[in-house]
Amino acid sequence: MSINLKFSQDLEALLQRSTQTPVTLADVLAETSERGFSLVIGLLVLPFLLPMPPGFSSILGSACLLLSLQMALGRRSPWLPGHISRFRFPQAFSVSLLVQLKRVSGWLEKLVRPRFLAIAENPIIWNINGLCMAWLTILLMLPIPFTNPIPTLGILLLAIATLEADGLLMCICYVFTALITALLGVLAYGLWQAPTLLQALV
Repeated sequence: MSINLKFSQDLEALLQRSTQTPVTLADVLAETSERGFSLVIGLLVLPFLLPMPPGFSSILGSACLLLSLQMALGRRSPWLPGHISRFRFPQAFSVSLLVQLKRVSGWLEKLVRPRFLAIAENPIIWNINGLCMAWLTILLMLPIPFTNPIPTLGILLLAIATLEADGLLMCICYVFTALITALLGVLAYGLWQAPTLLQALV
């Protein structure tokens, strides 16, 4: 039997609303309070699974990093600076996000549920999750071609695990974070060494 994720329900409601009337990130944070951390982080990284208009990636990435660092420091009330909090998704882009969200939430509903609550509800885990999401956001913002979906998936899963109190998924995400770090480290090293290798071949 599948469950209805609070994450996908809340996110879909926000995106549906944004297709009808402009909704800023400040509006979302004001309505969701502590839940706004995971909810808005999920909303911010979901576009990285799609081609984005110019300038979006820097705004969304900066906001995601700022919120993640606040979690890592133990803050429970999310805050964004004025120029970022006034950001709103264009109507056409919100529709694209809704389509993507339906695809993602369909298989997540079969996997995610409250589990390992001793882990999920430990106050220190809140900080660890924020730290992992901040690190993955830094990896997301690195100029490594075609790698955006990899750390994006890690951030999205951690945001959902945090919101849904799924301790098992959190543990899986910690392993996934280490694997993503190793993979992108190898790719970055390969790009760094590429000019030397090309010169050697020539």
